[in-house]
Amino acid sequence: MQPPVTTAPTLRGVGLIPLAALCLAALTLSMLVGSRGVSPAEITQFLFAPDPADPLSNVVWQSRVPRTLLVLLAGAALGVAGALMQAVTRNPLADPGILGVNAGASLAVVFGLAFLGLTDVADYMWWSFAGALITSVLVFAIGNSGPVRSSPVRMTLAGVALGAVLSGFASAVLLSNSDVLRRMRGWSAGTTASQSLDAVLSIAPFIVIGLVIALLSSRSLDVLALGEASAIAMGAKPQRIRLISLVSIALLAGGATAVAGPIGFIGLMAPHLARMLVGPHQGWIMAYSIVLAPTVLGFADVLGRVLVAGEVPVGVVTAFIGAPVLIAMVRRARVPEV
Repeated sequence: MQPPVTTAPTLRGVGLIPLAALCLAALTLSMLVGSRGVSPAEITQFLFAPDPADPLSNVVWQSRVPRTLLVLLAGAALGVAGALMQAVTRNPLADPGILGVNAGASLAVVFGLAFLGLTDVADYMWWSFAGALITSVLVFAIGNSGPVRSSPVRMTLAGVALGAVLSGFASAVLLSNSDVLRRMRGWSAGTTASQSLDAVLSIAPFIVIGLVIALLSSRSLDVLALGEASAIAMGAKPQRIRLISLVSIALLAGGATAVAGPIGFIGLMAPHLARMLVGPHQGWIMAYSIVLAPTVLGFADVLGRVLVAGEVPVGVVTAFIGAPVLIAMVRRARVPEV
């Protein structure tokens, strides 16, 4: 366990203010930057007075608003899902992408699209939730089997292996169905550019519910961090805590994957940045992750828009950013427990 951080709760709350400002800057850039530049005055004008006959107003409402809202929702969802996975598994390398949860949700979505003819987010998001939940349970079960229980390396290897298998199945389905492959090519790389405002709003309530469940579980997770025996002695029920957390992870990771595709490493970076700032206090880690994850995702998304003449999917950008972070963590002599 990391030594307790003596920072007062008030100071931690104050620390959220500059991070919220940075998050607002990332979201503002998301509204302004794109293949067609839009000035702050034009954004303000069309936000409050949309004009369907004006092409620029359509750019704002059909592209920039849903994309920016998706950055906020998917970022917060992936960040808190990563924090939950790290807390429940006591694995500092846990992340919805690394442990294969995103791959499970993606395979379920691809299955629904290819074999059931589902085309709307409101229809196939249920498959995404189910895929995320089943994969989370499988990874957790594998990681807790054998003589060395809850080993970070064992759980990470199990997640990577399971994610590779599930991704392979998803690729096979896509390659055998050209229509689905054409529709989902950008989504499969992780992107914020492919959904309408209605699609983003349809998933928003589930992500909000997942965030609320996670925040309400934070004190129980702090008790669980003391060890299972200590948690039971204090009256906690570890299995119930884990079950509730897995439901929240399914809502968060499944919801984000349904609308944005499998975006990796956000759930790894945001909780670790938060833990560096506030220590091993799950409530504050989640609160900071809600702000930090959309900030990282927002800047990565904007970077992907300006790197090349077309656009690099944000999932590719986060992989370039997150892979060195993961390598650095693995190379450390001792990875701190969460």
